Amino acid sequence: MNTLECLKERRSIRRFKAEKIPHEVFEKIIDAARYSPSWKNTQIARYFIVESKDALESIASNCLMGFEHNIGIVKNAAAVAVLAYVEKRSGYERDGSFTTSKAAGWEMFDAGIAALSFCLAARENGVGTCIMGIFDEKTVAEAVNLPDGMCVGALIAMGYPDESPAPPPRKEISQLLTFV
Repeated sequence: MNTLECLKERRSIRRFKAEKIPHEVFEKIIDAARYSPSWKNTQIARYFIVESKDALESIASNCLMGFEHNIGIVKNAAAVAVLAYVEKRSGYERDGSFTTSKAAGWEMFDAGIAALSFCLAARENGVGTCIMGIFDEKTVAEAVNLPDGMCVGALIAMGYPDESPAPPPRKEISQLLTFV
């Protein structure tokens, strides 16, 4: 599959087959995602894979702030990747100051790049994904024993797709592009 096909055909998958994802497939996904660009090559993204049904049930019940849609997705997923990042590196200078007015915003920017790379690599390996942003960061961090100095950027539900959603409408290029 080429890059353009992967970008155009990737969808958020919300229904998954009951099949487990082999650890070798997770390793292939991370091997590709680790090439994501980051602020001054800080490489702050880290991945915590939750795959036991009990742990998934706990995240669904305790970490998703009652958001029923995401609860159903997590309960149906083969795994959830907790995309975490090392804090106070991306966007920061060595003395702790910020280089730009974006300040610590670079952390989530880098996490977002890593999330997309992760999802595209998953797609290449036949795994569907759905990035979720509605969660209680503290309870997720506790659920995966997130080390101090790390923050949760996103949850990514994963599994072998049990659906083939149609592409959602996209804005026209004229709405997105301005030449200056």
